[in-house]
Amino acid sequence: MRTLLLTGPGGAGTSTLAAAAAVRSARSGRRTLLLSRQTAPAPGLDDVPGLDVVRVDPQATVERLWGGTAGAVGAVVPHLTLPPDSSVVPIPGTAELALFVELCRAEADLVVLDAGPLEAMSALVALPSALRWWLDQLMPPGMRALGAVRTAAVTAGAAKRGPVDAALAAVPVVERLLARNRLADPTTVCLVAEPRRTTVPSVRAAVTTLALHGLATGALLTRVLPVEDSGEWSTRRAAEQDAVLADLAGVAPLHRVPEHAVAPEDVDGLADLLEGFVPPAAQPPEPPAAERHEGAWRLTVPLPFADRASVRLTRWVDDLVVSVGDARRSIRLDALLRRCDVTGGKLVDPGTADARLVVGFRPDPQLWPADLLAAEAMAPKEATS
Repeated sequence: MRTLLLTGPGGAGTSTLAAAAAVRSARSGRRTLLLSRQTAPAPGLDDVPGLDVVRVDPQATVERLWGGTAGAVGAVVPHLTLPPDSSVVPIPGTAELALFVELCRAEADLVVLDAGPLEAMSALVALPSALRWWLDQLMPPGMRALGAVRTAAVTAGAAKRGPVDAALAAVPVVERLLARNRLADPTTVCLVAEPRRTTVPSVRAAVTTLALHGLATGALLTRVLPVEDSGEWSTRRAAEQDAVLADLAGVAPLHRVPEHAVAPEDVDGLADLLEGFVPPAAQPPEPPAAERHEGAWRLTVPLPFADRASVRLTRWVDDLVVSVGDARRSIRLDALLRRCDVTGGKLVDPGTADARLVVGFRPDPQLWPADLLAAEAMAPKEATS
């Protein structure tokens, strides 16, 4: 199974091109699922053989989740008056959670994910890491193990159900979601953008955010306006477009989508928008791995186009927390680095496509056996590239 994720600045045509990619995939013989929060950009999508279309409704998702949990809460807290499903007000972030839940349930050869505008995409790709972090803070692994024992006792009738069991019931739900996270599977990311000067900074920032969460940008789809008139407006517009296209080509492999006067009227018109475009091969996200360097260790996190002023780094227990602007990711350190101290971090090649955060580590003497430290000191001091 593969995932094709499309996102871009608002109004760039992300939903339309996501639908176009889904139609072309289904017509090529792949069992395809299109996930979107938007209505169909053209009639006839539901009639395309091999294509399933799911429009994610955040309100309906909240009501469904509430309906499944309110009964259990009411049973253990009988004096609490709970509102009906129809009165539940969604909290911020519900739309991204609803989309993530449907993505985890998806079964298809290719899932085309219309991730919406860049802000919504940023919240969506950060969701798995955020869920894991909060689960670990509120219910550490040891507590979850004890909770599983209590749940088994309650189920067997050996213990009386109480308010804590309503919270414990949510733990396996979150764990199952994280276990089925399709964004951790092979994923192709395509950005959609208009060739305007204001687009370039936001697109570069999106590439940085995606990389922070382990996702590489495979292609950039840009709507190109055919400019044939020699008038002053056309000349200036063509010059701006050419200059921006050159900048965008340095962000990701560029595919030009002809701009039409009107939106596609049917699925054939949709499919024609991506004529000649072959999505890049999907790559599974690779978590940062430790490597030996000059007798110690280092961890490299790709952050293309990031600048030094926007990057912040902290260590929290077993996690390395990296922030770039408003985006943040908590990276779980492996068993080796958990027993090390952070010696510092450096952003290499800032502002370029090769920008990366390199974090240094050294053994913590209190967590390493003395003989192991001695052996480490005698090891050859060779850098690993």
